[in-house]
Amino acid sequence: MRRPPTHDAIVIGGGPAGTSAALALARRGWAVAIVEKNAFPRRKVCGEYISASNLALLDRLEIGDAWRAEAGPEIRRVGLFSGDTKVEAPMPGAKSGDPARGRFGRALGRDILDTLLLDAARSAGAEIFQPYRAIAIERDGDRQRVRIQAGAATSRDEATILRAPVIIAAHGSWEPGTLPSQLEKKSRPSDLLGFKAHFLGSTLPPDLMPLLTFPGGYGGMVLADHGRMSLSCCIRRDMLIRLRGGLARERDGHVSAAEAVEHHIVATCRGVREALEQARLDGPWLAAGPIRPGIRVGYAADVFRVGNAAGESHPIIAEGISMALQSGWLLAMELNEAASGQRGRDAAGRRYEAAWKELFSTRVLAAEAIARIALGSGGAAMMRAVVRNFPRTLSLGARLSGKTNPVPGLAAACSAGGG
Repeated sequence: MRRPPTHDAIVIGGGPAGTSAALALARRGWAVAIVEKNAFPRRKVCGEYISASNLALLDRLEIGDAWRAEAGPEIRRVGLFSGDTKVEAPMPGAKSGDPARGRFGRALGRDILDTLLLDAARSAGAEIFQPYRAIAIERDGDRQRVRIQAGAATSRDEATILRAPVIIAAHGSWEPGTLPSQLEKKSRPSDLLGFKAHFLGSTLPPDLMPLLTFPGGYGGMVLADHGRMSLSCCIRRDMLIRLRGGLARERDGHVSAAEAVEHHIVATCRGVREALEQARLDGPWLAAGPIRPGIRVGYAADVFRVGNAAGESHPIIAEGISMALQSGWLLAMELNEAASGQRGRDAAGRRYEAAWKELFSTRVLAAEAIARIALGSGGAAMMRAVVRNFPRTLSLGARLSGKTNPVPGLAAACSAGGG
């Protein structure tokens, strides 16, 4: 009987969190497998902005030059579009900004970014299983067995089995499933549902990233690659239901969720309405969710978690990709220094959880506070009043969200010659 393939680590999910961990480990000589359920390239609900604090990390992962060649313009201003209010302020630059790397963030579509990262992981020696879905994790002595199935397989089809002592869950938080790291989903009226679309021909200033607030939700806009403007937002489930019902009665016909969301934002937010006046939709609207902001466990049931599986902030601060990339890097640093065996993995898990909280907890809490204000009764009006009188509060918010914080461990990795 043929033995199942054996690796040092199996990463479940090929997005920024999973590929960041896989790349860092593979370049340190680990035998890594990545299991990704979708064929690439694919678009994804995401704000697509990457703050400048990640540029050194992208260089360390050896995709920095490719990212710079593809990404949109530098974002030097942050703004607020809410009702009839349009306010701007300077975007703070990265604390350790290298002029050669850039001090300001930029946006790149996930269809391009994720492909760059996965191709780099493949070039570094990672074995890619795509499109494959992980359906079970089982203990196998000092290792674990991961059962995976090809994208079109059914539960009765034969599964492929991979084995490794280290399992990294990088599958996000939106989809329920049978893995111990996947979240249970329950529908609630207050759930935040995510939407995203690209537009061509927008008049949004190329260096501006505004926060959008509107009744029942919030969002953001940014110019990404190849002239595409990315508009992403979250809206409460109960508000969306009311909007669809009202618009359907008005039009005397069925209205999709995306139609209702776009109509609502354009009708209630002058800045969005003006930016989209001459624009055209580039591809369909995407939807996902519900979003589950909060700090979760980074290591449990012998599975390490990165990206949204470990914890996520409200997207209102546009730090999702940054947290994904950095959490994968943090975990790889701890695993590379870990002693072998179960005790070594347990100790690495505790160190990783502590490092994760030190780096990200302020962002998560700041995002929650801002989101509560934006979504609360009268909160958007209060935000407009404060920002109109004190525009620099936008700059302060960007700083509190972590956009200027350097990624830990990069200098040490460079001096040690690590990958």
